[in-house]
Amino acid sequence: MIKFFYRGLKISMLIFFINSCSVNKASIDNNLKTYFDKYNVDGCFTMLNNADGEITVYNMSLDTTRFTPAATFKIISSLIALQTGVVTDEKMLIKTTNSDSNNVGVNITDGFKIDGTPFFHEVARRIGKKTMQVWIDSLSYGNKRIDGPIDSFWFNNKLKVSPDEQLGLLKRLYFDLLPFRKSVQESVRRLMVEEDNSAYKLSYKTGFALNESKEKIGWVVGWVEENRHVYFFTTLIKSNNPDDDIKKIRLNLTKDILKHYGFFEGKK
Repeated sequence: MIKFFYRGLKISMLIFFINSCSVNKASIDNNLKTYFDKYNVDGCFTMLNNADGEITVYNMSLDTTRFTPAATFKIISSLIALQTGVVTDEKMLIKTTNSDSNNVGVNITDGFKIDGTPFFHEVARRIGKKTMQVWIDSLSYGNKRIDGPIDSFWFNNKLKVSPDEQLGLLKRLYFDLLPFRKSVQESVRRLMVEEDNSAYKLSYKTGFALNESKEKIGWVVGWVEENRHVYFFTTLIKSNNPDDDIKKIRLNLTKDILKHYGFFEGKK
């Protein structure tokens, strides 16, 4: 069974790769600087209109620069955990080292939504370094480095990925093009849904960490669907102001930009 698993993975490694989206022909929208200035942060925003392949970018230099993925790596962790059976389904409970004797555990749905990461620390330990590295390599995820403890490499500035690469990952996840079972990719897409109403459906994952210079790094990566059209986006923000509430700013800024482009009204 194990031999079959790794044989299948080797085949997947030859066929499937998470390549970045091509930004050679991207439209540069410097008007978006207004929104970053509003919150006094540096950063970039990238959007892909799947209908026509048009890519819109603000701040190309940061869009193609790699940063620690922080909690956006939960997307990858969830895919691997569900594929390998470390997590059997969205209801399976895992007791973490932070759990008290009365705590029956946390499921992947709650672990995905909560900012704290004890659930995914435990999931990473159960996946193990060897298996984790095989999957990271098969996905060609960022710089593919998982140096250091198995339960912290996604926010210790060893593993890094660019906003552009994140965009490529999102598109492949949405269309079941990653080397995981279709049911696994469907489960992770459900985990990412944050708003769903008659006008639009908004799915995303956030992340927060400090880079080597102790700057705050904030992520929002996901997609928005309106009238059966899907648009993929990534937001990356940086700040060296200790008073900045990056966890709040990253989402507010993203929604401001999406509203700027006419989303949330069901008219796109």
